[in-house]
Amino acid sequence: MPDQTLAGRKVAVLATDGFEQSELEKPVEALKAAGAQVEVVSPKGGQIQGWEHHDKGRTVLVDRELSAAKPEDYDSIVLPGGVMNPDALRLEPKAIDFIKHFVTTKKPIAAICHGPWTLINAGAVKGKEMTSWPSLEADLTNAGANWVDQDVVVDNGLVTSRKPDDLPAFCAKMVEEFAEGRH
Repeated sequence: MPDQTLAGRKVAVLATDGFEQSELEKPVEALKAAGAQVEVVSPKGGQIQGWEHHDKGRTVLVDRELSAAKPEDYDSIVLPGGVMNPDALRLEPKAIDFIKHFVTTKKPIAAICHGPWTLINAGAVKGKEMTSWPSLEADLTNAGANWVDQDVVVDNGLVTSRKPDDLPAFCAKMVEEFAEGRH
């Protein structure tokens, strides 16, 4: 019998061009395997371009344009990394407002690698224990987070990880926290 841990839950994966391939695809696979309905939400429609480290990867279809997405329709959100993806999203006021909804309503959030950059702009890191790609340590610390170097960190519904190698631990904790719901 398939896992139905997240049956009836709807998850947004907020991304744009420049996302790290595995950091979008592996969480989507884990969420779907747990029975969640998953939508890739992006400021642009059509397809977004993935990257595998320094090389162009595959494109992913966008399920819903950000302008048509309502954050209240989702139970939780995933923020994949890649350097270009979160850096571009930080400059999109609609993307930051979308993320802020999950912060203020205490819905679970999972962010990996450079994904936590957007959480800084959404005012979501102060007082949180978090991890990320090592180059974000100073940014997160300066924004008030307690940065630690671990494969996965959970702080009251916020799941963070450092890199693609951490995906097994990240995906397991993400499913667990998303199943628990609001914190």
